[in-house]
Amino acid sequence: MSRPQAEPNRSANRFLSVDLAANVEFLAARARAIGSSKANTALEEFGLRVRPYSVLSLACSGEHPSQRELADFLRLDPSQIVAIVDDLEKRKLVRRRADVRDRRSKIVIATAKGEELYATATAAVARATAVSLSALTPAEVETLRLLLWKVAFTEDQRAASTHEFGTAGVLSA
Repeated sequence: MSRPQAEPNRSANRFLSVDLAANVEFLAARARAIGSSKANTALEEFGLRVRPYSVLSLACSGEHPSQRELADFLRLDPSQIVAIVDDLEKRKLVRRRADVRDRRSKIVIATAKGEELYATATAAVARATAVSLSALTPAEVETLRLLLWKVAFTEDQRAASTHEFGTAGVLSA
């Protein structure tokens, strides 16, 4: 459920000149909170929130993530991942399977139902993202994406990526 926000512009305006309003970490956290709130609202109709949607996204990626890898990538406690996967599994959106790389580990794979829900939910998240970032031009959105990519992943991680904007040439400073 989304947190109610009574006239956020009026109440926030008087704090715009304080030091905190220009702090990069604060701005990133505030932008994340606003974006997550909009995404959670968009995901409500699918019975999802941002964290379960993120797990479902990775389960649909074809990368066959282990629960440990999900926790590491999403920066969540492993117990949180177990609870999320349990819920997604109860809804028949994902299934656990022994990892061929390590039989003690479980990988998380989307079911056909999960892939279908993910595709529909992704469109809703894209619309919510467009609203969250509506003050930016398309070029600014791409610049923001590249800058966040540099902050979120190490140089070695970026260099190893096959993502279209994850090449070392694009992101090397």
